[in-house]
Amino acid sequence: MAYTLEVGKKAPDFNLLGTDNLFHDLASYSKYKLLIISFTCNHCPYVIGSDETTRKTVEKYNQESIKLVCINSNSKNTYEEDSFENMQARMQEHQFPWDYLHDESQEIASNYGALKTPHFFVFDSERSLIYTGRGIDNPRNGSESTINDLENAIDDYLRGSIISVPVTNPIGCNIKWDGKDAHWMPPAACDLI
Repeated sequence: MAYTLEVGKKAPDFNLLGTDNLFHDLASYSKYKLLIISFTCNHCPYVIGSDETTRKTVEKYNQESIKLVCINSNSKNTYEEDSFENMQARMQEHQFPWDYLHDESQEIASNYGALKTPHFFVFDSERSLIYTGRGIDNPRNGSESTINDLENAIDDYLRGSIISVPVTNPIGCNIKWDGKDAHWMPPAACDLI
């Protein structure tokens, strides 16, 4: 079995506290025809460099019954900036148009096989995975990006087409696993392509 959730597999459930102080699970998003899960954090320069591009993507598809849910699985013991309190402060400052959930146990990152921040997983109306990987080709400097793989996958889906590029390698910082060196990756983790 692959480390990272493979195309065609169902979205693993979760029940995580959001920065809105409410718990959110997979069923919370059942009304959306497309659900995007992004593993992200507060401090990563690849996240910070691409957040405004991600915001534009969310706003572009605002009328399409698409929901983006961001999950921070990073250990606050590795980077204090990734604590829940700092998640709330970041959402308050930037007013991002997505839910921001805290995976303190890191179980959900493990269940999805999240590799980097950011790492996107796009699920269809049946919650089968149709795309996984990067959002854009230059997340550290989003304004210099020339390929938006996330939008390309969404557009293919909305047209009723087969996803032309269903898997890319996410680009970013690795997940910060509790009790491990900041650059540690699980032994089974590897590039997707």
